Amino acid sequence: MKDAALKPAMAAMQHATRVGVLLPLPLAGPYDYRISARLPRGTLVSAPLGPREALGVVWGEGEGKVSDAKLKEAVPLEGIPKLPASLCDFIDWLANYTLTPQGAVLAMALRSRSAFEPEVPRIAYARGPATPARLSDGRKRVLELMADGLARSVPSIAEDANVSSAVVRGLIDAGALEEVELPEFNPLACPDGNIAPALLSREQEEATNSIREDIAEGHFATSLLDGVTGSGKTETYFEAVAEALKRDKQVLILLPEIALTVQFLDRFAERFGCRPAEWHSDLSQKERKRVYRAVMNGEAKVVVGARSALFLPFPNLGLIIVDEEHEQAYKQEDGVIYHARDMAVVRARIENCPIVLASATPSIETFVNASSGRYRWLRLHSRHGVATMPVVKLIDLRHACAEPGTWLSLPLREAIAATLASGEQAMLFLNRRGYAPLTLCEACGHKMTCRDCSSWLVEHRYHRRLTCHHCGYTEPTPANCPQCGAAHSLIACGPGVERVAEEFASVFPQARMMIASSDTMHGPLETQAAIRAMAKHEIDVVIGTQIVAKGHHFPQLTLVGVIDADLGGSDGDVRARERTFQLLHQVSGRADRAEKPGFVLIQTRNPEDAVMKALASGDRDSFYRQEIEYRERVQAPPFGRLAAVILSGADGELVRDAGRVLAKAAPSARGIKIWGPTPAFYHLLRGQTRERLLVQAERNVDVQAYLRSWFDAVKIPNAVRVTADVDPVSFF
Repeated sequence: MKDAALKPAMAAMQHATRVGVLLPLPLAGPYDYRISARLPRGTLVSAPLGPREALGVVWGEGEGKVSDAKLKEAVPLEGIPKLPASLCDFIDWLANYTLTPQGAVLAMALRSRSAFEPEVPRIAYARGPATPARLSDGRKRVLELMADGLARSVPSIAEDANVSSAVVRGLIDAGALEEVELPEFNPLACPDGNIAPALLSREQEEATNSIREDIAEGHFATSLLDGVTGSGKTETYFEAVAEALKRDKQVLILLPEIALTVQFLDRFAERFGCRPAEWHSDLSQKERKRVYRAVMNGEAKVVVGARSALFLPFPNLGLIIVDEEHEQAYKQEDGVIYHARDMAVVRARIENCPIVLASATPSIETFVNASSGRYRWLRLHSRHGVATMPVVKLIDLRHACAEPGTWLSLPLREAIAATLASGEQAMLFLNRRGYAPLTLCEACGHKMTCRDCSSWLVEHRYHRRLTCHHCGYTEPTPANCPQCGAAHSLIACGPGVERVAEEFASVFPQARMMIASSDTMHGPLETQAAIRAMAKHEIDVVIGTQIVAKGHHFPQLTLVGVIDADLGGSDGDVRARERTFQLLHQVSGRADRAEKPGFVLIQTRNPEDAVMKALASGDRDSFYRQEIEYRERVQAPPFGRLAAVILSGADGELVRDAGRVLAKAAPSARGIKIWGPTPAFYHLLRGQTRERLLVQAERNVDVQAYLRSWFDAVKIPNAVRVTADVDPVSFF
């Protein structure tokens, strides 16, 4: 009897298929499972993992390391949803390139697991066949409303007809309204490329035609759309989006910071008749589910998102656009470490679709690729329409200071006064949040530092607190020095935007002022409200950090003042000067974007610096050539390769010992140099001691293979975490 009972089960196992199932966990590869029928790569399954069921993805053939008798069964999800095979290939590629477990990368592609659950229909009501004998005024209003044949929920009917829900329920009971089922979500509006095509200049038309050809031919090609600020790059690639829509393709537009894009979304709606689907960290779980599902089934034709949108399951991707491609925000520095711009190029290649990188200040790597012909170079040399480039002047703070302890020079104050008198707007830029970056005791010299990080605490005077901008630690500003006990001896050193705002208010008390930083604008809604207030001229002067530097168009803004242009110019890494130039150039571009002439005043103590000269002259390409010559001389990217190795842990001595052991075990290899170990710039971060090693390699060296062989040969204590950052963009 026992043998007879086992025969059906044994027969089922013989017909089952062994597959590798990848789980969204930091695992090196797929686990073997059996499935009852052959399923294609990318199919979503429920797979037993210990005592629970885990979401997994069929990744390929099983490895056969587990006997058939011990295999657990994975079951496809209802409806058998699947990730596109191209997305699975992209996950494999990125995991290999970044030395990250495949499962950790997969987790980024499964950010909305509820999207794979069965749809939950909505219950609504439409006009039914019956008409009650007794019709009150409220009932009449309901029936008049429902005469259009549309289905509505009970609360919606009650609100629109101005009746109570009891009135609506009474009509349902009487058969005057009948229940209908609606899909869980209303369909997304579909952008229409024919609504408001732009009137393009000759340069814009030529650039658009090149991208249109790539879309029509359906092949991979990378284009740099390089145009001065205000040259109409957005309008240009919008026409490429229209071409992709005409061919029923999906489009992904990556932006560095989605919270700052209210104007972009409004411009998109004007051009295409509706807003695109959005994807970013501030979406609710319900919104995330809706967008993810719409992308997966092809309903979402255009998605605008932050870097994580790169992992959405597009089944029919026909164009990728990376706006402001130079932005450091595209680099993810924790978890899976990757650069979204570079990985977007990889995904476009895997999808076999064109990609456009847009910027007024391209990264040196992209500039070199365009100069060498690896990327197509589409240039827009002049501003769109009647707008002209602003006049840029340097203010030498060594000779133009107002008085000690102030930050607005006399020339800048005079320019602000003239701007306000003419009814125009101004922007003051300082890339420092808070009131002051350092608080110290003038009695003993004690510096207020974070308890968990090797960084100064930033004073936020409006909140009367000291805050660490790295780990978030905060404490009230003390009355006495915690080191020597001296009363009222703590002084603020250096300016932040709050301190500049304090000085501005004392000089221009009647002006309407706004501080714009991540401390004062909490989330996209507040940020977008502030941008709209500026656009409507409800604000005279905005004083802000880099949050105001990116992509905003304010027609009445004619003056930009840079408070301290020397910040960040000597950060000790190869990209410091490039970043400084890009940021200040972007800030300068906020002025003079309409009919009125604009001025940019840059305060500096080093006007002879190459960055300052390039900003004043407007000769970007000469500055780039200098940087390229330097990079080539020292074999820095893109003429060589870098990889950072970061060791971290709670036990500082253990971390330092591990760093020395790792350095000694580094294999000798031609074309590779190892620097370090040395304490990281922030050698203590969130309570973790950090050591760094830097791998410098010639351009054609397989850095990933070198790192794998190196790490495999060394046993690092479990208490020490080792992280590899291939192609680092910062050295903190």
